[in-house]
Amino acid sequence: MARQTNTLFLEQWLRTNIGGISYSVSGHSSLSTSSSSARAIIQAWSEIRDSLQNQTFNPLILQSLKTLLNSQASLHVADPQAKLLLSVLSSRSFDLPSESYPILLRLLYIWVRKSFRPSTALIDSAVDVLSHVFATEFGSKKSPSFLAEGILILGAISFVPSVSESSKIACSELLCRLLEEDYKLVRLGEEIIPDVLAGIGYALSSSLDVHFVRVWDSLLGIWGKEDGPRSTVPTALMILHLVEWVVSGCIKSRSLKKIEAFSQQILGTSKASYVPFALVMVAAGVLRASRQAANGQGLEFVSRLRISAENQIAFVAQQLISETKGYINSDNDSANSILRQCLSLALARSGAVSFTAPVLLCLASALLREIFPLSHLYMEILQFIHGSGSEFDTNEIKRHLDCTLFKEAGVITGVFCNQYVSADEDSKSLVESLIWDYCRDVYSGHRQVALLLRERNNELLVDLEKIAESAFLMVVVFALAVTKQRLNSNFSQEIQREKSVQILVSFSCLEYFRRMRLPEYMDTIRRVVACVQENESACISFVESMPTYVDLTTWQDFSSKQKMGYEWSKDEVQTARVLFYVRVIPTCIERLPAHVFRRVVTPAMFLYMGHPNGKVARASHSMFVAFMSSGKHFKDELVSLKEQLVFYYMQRSLEGYPDITPFEGMASGVAALVRHLPAGSPATFYCIHSLVDKANNLLSDANALKADDWKNWQGGPEPCKKILELLSRLISLVDIQVLPTLMKLLAQLIIQLPKTGQTMVLNELYAQVAESDDVTRKPTLVSWLQSLSYLSSQAKMEVFTSEERESKENSASPGTVEPQARL
Repeated sequence: MARQTNTLFLEQWLRTNIGGISYSVSGHSSLSTSSSSARAIIQAWSEIRDSLQNQTFNPLILQSLKTLLNSQASLHVADPQAKLLLSVLSSRSFDLPSESYPILLRLLYIWVRKSFRPSTALIDSAVDVLSHVFATEFGSKKSPSFLAEGILILGAISFVPSVSESSKIACSELLCRLLEEDYKLVRLGEEIIPDVLAGIGYALSSSLDVHFVRVWDSLLGIWGKEDGPRSTVPTALMILHLVEWVVSGCIKSRSLKKIEAFSQQILGTSKASYVPFALVMVAAGVLRASRQAANGQGLEFVSRLRISAENQIAFVAQQLISETKGYINSDNDSANSILRQCLSLALARSGAVSFTAPVLLCLASALLREIFPLSHLYMEILQFIHGSGSEFDTNEIKRHLDCTLFKEAGVITGVFCNQYVSADEDSKSLVESLIWDYCRDVYSGHRQVALLLRERNNELLVDLEKIAESAFLMVVVFALAVTKQRLNSNFSQEIQREKSVQILVSFSCLEYFRRMRLPEYMDTIRRVVACVQENESACISFVESMPTYVDLTTWQDFSSKQKMGYEWSKDEVQTARVLFYVRVIPTCIERLPAHVFRRVVTPAMFLYMGHPNGKVARASHSMFVAFMSSGKHFKDELVSLKEQLVFYYMQRSLEGYPDITPFEGMASGVAALVRHLPAGSPATFYCIHSLVDKANNLLSDANALKADDWKNWQGGPEPCKKILELLSRLISLVDIQVLPTLMKLLAQLIIQLPKTGQTMVLNELYAQVAESDDVTRKPTLVSWLQSLSYLSSQAKMEVFTSEERESKENSASPGTVEPQARL
């Protein structure tokens, strides 16, 4: 809160409220950290005094003035020193250099602001000197810094309570004339804006109101004049806090006449010369001041002032919407862009305001166009890459990340959501559509840009994604607000399901940017999924929004050369979106018709089973498990589809094993299919045969290597051992009709293993059967294991006899072995 009693230098306080943007003021820094020693300060005053007494200009006087200026933070200018400075300004004995005038005025400003009670006579004398200086010297030596320091000292003098009424009127008159006639100098040196605004603020807070409206006219009008200062966000923020400072002072001093004039003539009317962005910031400053005053005092006139400020913001917002014909068809010229930014910052810093549709729409426009301008950035980058646009400034994104507007995105999002909660149904539906469309645009744009920049400019891509990550957070917060408003008994089930599907689709588009676990995200997901999974049509609507197989494997917007080089598995943005679907669809799979699953889900599921990212592949296998486990009551169509999919599932899984297919995913899929297919299903037999064939191929490869670690099963090939482990577990899962075939094929497989491997597998099988409580299959398995153990021992004896015979033959006639014998 701005409290005038605690604000020594208003221009410095304004700088602290613009988000860290630095200004070099009046050609010299008023925030300079350098400080001269006490000896140097005394010496500087002495040199100035000597020069004045000798009535000759000493070139060192300029250096002395700079010495004093560099110590302004700790410098105290008493009345005698002020009199000395005024004498230098009014002396006709020597011609001061142009550079000295701003410094002399700054030192006088320090005197006025730091003096507890400056001499009234000396103040009146200062006003006369200043009037003479600006009448005789300013015309030939005018500069931005000269103007700024003049406005600053004139405003400061008019703010001193003990100054005579005539001096205050003279200062206000001269200040207004400088603003009206020499405003162009502000554009030439925009670093002086904080000083100019501070001078205006002091003048507005004067005890007199002779030129009160005239000063306001200058504050609100100079930004729109030809060759006037530019409209910028830092300037807008300073105007906001300047007005906060001024109005809080008026409220505290109960300056009812000023407040009435301000409310009626500034907020209550709309002069053609007033610039909209300045009007908005003035209204926001009023809201900040009135909020604090109302909390502490509950004054009725404060409430009226607040209503006027809110009406002014709504009026400007309505004008912007009318001029741009709404959000969708609006242009993006700089004036409208600045106004959108200022509206959003004004509302972020002024607290809650009453709902109006134009304000809500302007906030949505600011969020999507100014704070998270991803669509605009994507367009510029793509045009530059394809050679159809101008040079792209890579620092533009870094500057945006550092700007005040982006840093306050969270607060602005909160204001936007509060407006949404209070909105009428038409306004709610409109902004919902804008946000959901924005999500799809970001998905499409970032997908293109990411594929093109991944190898070219990764730093630019990283910066882009910082903006996108923040945009994702905005969408999550908004989506949570939508669920709280829409998913309740006030709306029909059909509307609730429609909104839930829209949120899920939007989340899928931005899934790539979800880099952290957010409670708001999880809460929203739980609510919308619970709504969708209760209805078949909602499930179908969500699933059919999934990209098609053609969309997943090709990119139509690329040139032919780029299209040929497109690799779907490297498209990380698309992969993240598909992964979202793969994780959500199992929650509603019970309501999903088999023909929809076959047409929409199956192609993507099998495609991403071959994704090199293990997390993605495992999720696809989990989708298959969910489908095989669905359908508590068998339906012919569902069973038929399950059996059909098993054949391709086994082919797809085993062709990528062990390089791509994760064993855990495949094992869960196999376990699901043997559990949920009908007894004796041909698909189950095919599954068993496929696993055994794969194991045989892996064994053949291992035998071909004849490696020592193959003979020692402890270091044997892991892929083969894992399939053997899976087959061993299946003896407890498959139905009785399939069990004999599994036992036969598994026995043939075990016999091929090295001796150590046979022993270990048999021991594991014995332990598994011993722990089983299945009285139906346990006797069969025990008998089978006994036979298998016998066959294994016989194989071991044959191998031992063969090796012993070969050893004897080699020792009996070394060197005379026939080629046939060696084979």
